[in-house]
Amino acid sequence: MIFAPLSLGLALLPFVSAAVHDIQVGANGLTYTPEAISAAPGDQIVFHFHAKNHTVTQSSFADPCGLKEGGFDSGFIPVAANQTDNLPTWTITINDTAPVWVYCRQAGKTPASHCGQGMVFAANCGLDGQPNSFTNFKKSALAVGASLSAAAAAPSSTDAAAAAASITTAAYGDYTIPAAPAVTPVTQTVTLGSQVWTTTYNSYPGSPGPTPAAAEGVVHKVIVGGPNKLTFDPPFVAAQPRDIIVFEFQQKNHTVTQSSFADPCRKLATGGFDSDFVPVADNVTSDYPTWNITVNDTAPIWAYCRQKTPASHCGSGMVFAINPVQNSERNFTAFQNVATAINGTAAAQTAAPTTSASSGSNGAMSVRMGGAGVALVVSAIIATFL
Repeated sequence: MIFAPLSLGLALLPFVSAAVHDIQVGANGLTYTPEAISAAPGDQIVFHFHAKNHTVTQSSFADPCGLKEGGFDSGFIPVAANQTDNLPTWTITINDTAPVWVYCRQAGKTPASHCGQGMVFAANCGLDGQPNSFTNFKKSALAVGASLSAAAAAPSSTDAAAAAASITTAAYGDYTIPAAPAVTPVTQTVTLGSQVWTTTYNSYPGSPGPTPAAAEGVVHKVIVGGPNKLTFDPPFVAAQPRDIIVFEFQQKNHTVTQSSFADPCRKLATGGFDSDFVPVADNVTSDYPTWNITVNDTAPIWAYCRQKTPASHCGSGMVFAINPVQNSERNFTAFQNVATAINGTAAAQTAAPTTSASSGSNGAMSVRMGGAGVALVVSAIIATFL
């Protein structure tokens, strides 16, 4: 009889459930929460994906931001910004007690790398103070990010002299502006759910990664003008490739015209977008005309209203930007200050306009007309913002 309790206990052992560890992906910025755990063989780790577009990708301690040969990879799992429940999950099972190192490969090998900004995770890593601790793993990932940023900011041999200066002058006059940082063309394979494509874009220090939050892109609504208003509202947006900017024209007669940071109030001589003038009567209160553009790049894009009657709208500060790097000297406020400072000067009357976009691309955007010409699916999306 004394063996009965022991026998019963042994019989129950196979039915003891393995532990389940829940990890939040991107719930608090570019992080996994918690960042490190201990897990026993047979335990499951369930990754819950929050807004934006992240991965759970296995790496190694020696190469924290690189895919381990034969390692697991969830693929990109996009989640809309307004989704707060029924979040997608991805699960792995722990097979032994060896450390498991994980990173997000969004914007990999660029200054915007999520891994390079510290988005890493570990299971069964060493304790702090040990060589293979999570702290050391994360430091290695951050070092990768610092190296990528330094490489992107380093001038090439052809423009070293120009990039070395911290300031330059605007397109005309003697108004000084921050010098443009180096822009690095990057070709990258982008994976979004089951879709895979190759894109070439301009990696700009501080600019977002090339993977959109959704295959159809996010719609950003911008109001142009309005009663007694010479504004774009909001004055700037952060957008990723495939995102759609819908400009809704309200009262008066405005344009959305691409310019450059150094020459805010004049249309690019070649390339660039221009809505042309879109007049709206003062008594119109609904069914405003719209004009759309689709973002194709991650570098900052600058625009203005080219109305000059009765006075320059751009010179009054009516400018707009996509992806301005707000923590840099070339932020939106600096762009607006250039517009108000140099517009209408004597030098402006004779200076030649800027010939191309600062990113070196042909506007870096594709144009689609709004109103009746907009595809039904886009109209349906836009309707939710009206």
